[in-house]
Amino acid sequence: MNSPIKRSVVILGHQTSVSLEGPFWEALNQIALERNTSINRLITEIDRKRKGNLSSALRVFVLNNLKSQIKI
Repeated sequence: MNSPIKRSVVILGHQTSVSLEGPFWEALNQIALERNTSINRLITEIDRKRKGNLSSALRVFVLNNLKSQIKI
């Protein structure tokens, strides 16, 4: 079972912690690499658009990114 991993991130100069399962951290890192940006900058971008919990917004972002790649 994948237990959540808590990591510190910086969003607009403010440090916060986010808990996500390992595969989501791996996916976010890969997306950041593909976009030639940092994971903090990617999370900041997602944070600006979210309406609910940050961890949930990150999971949905990863899912939507995957869906767009496989055309679902």
